[in-house]
Amino acid sequence: MSVTERYKGAWESFWRDASDEPGSVFWDAEPALAVGLHLALFATELTASGLPVVDLGCGNGTQTRFLADRCPKVVGVDLSAAALDRARRADPAGRAEYRQLDATDHRQVHELHAELGDVHVYVRGVLHQSEPADRQALADGIAELVGRRGRAFVVEPSERARPVLRGLAEAPAGPPPKLVPVLAHGIAPAEVSDAAVRGCVAAAGLAVFAAGELPLITTEYTPDGSRIELPSQWLVAGRPPEEPETPR
Repeated sequence: MSVTERYKGAWESFWRDASDEPGSVFWDAEPALAVGLHLALFATELTASGLPVVDLGCGNGTQTRFLADRCPKVVGVDLSAAALDRARRADPAGRAEYRQLDATDHRQVHELHAELGDVHVYVRGVLHQSEPADRQALADGIAELVGRRGRAFVVEPSERARPVLRGLAEAPAGPPPKLVPVLAHGIAPAEVSDAAVRGCVAAAGLAVFAAGELPLITTEYTPDGSRIELPSQWLVAGRPPEEPETPR
């Protein structure tokens, strides 16, 4: 299975048309306000094992570079070639590696896992923007990359973000400028329920070891100058411990 051409085309055109100006993309907040907050929750897991980290849905690599400064090996992967071109240009020192990957394609995921072995996967706001038919395959791909030893660090806008985004999109004065291109390219954010996220994770054979809520901070502001924040859920998942064999 692989993602639809419509979905792939939407992301390709979005990143092709996006501005290179820092903070111009709605969700591309400064790393200290995004992955930096999440890393505080995941740091022990990341440093204890020495496994590589895969930033799945890395986009232009803003968060990937932050991870690469703190972890020994980081690979940013994305569906969009245009996004990866931006990520590489913004990282001339090559702090991270960047690969094109359709994480719903079993063959591509299997090949990456065969190369890297078990990894930790950081995935921020990817499931909620995926089409319904792709979500389980995406979770299955994450589970294969994690393998037996890795952990998935999943951050998704919660279902409480949906009315917030709907209110922004339907505002009398029109959507905030940075949300306009998201909607114009046919990308529909916050389209997955909290239960569906956990259901996909469980169906992929992963157990949730920790979970909580944090605001997902954007780069956009309301007319009164307040930064727009979206309710989000986070979870740490991995293979459940193997049951010891019962003596016969």
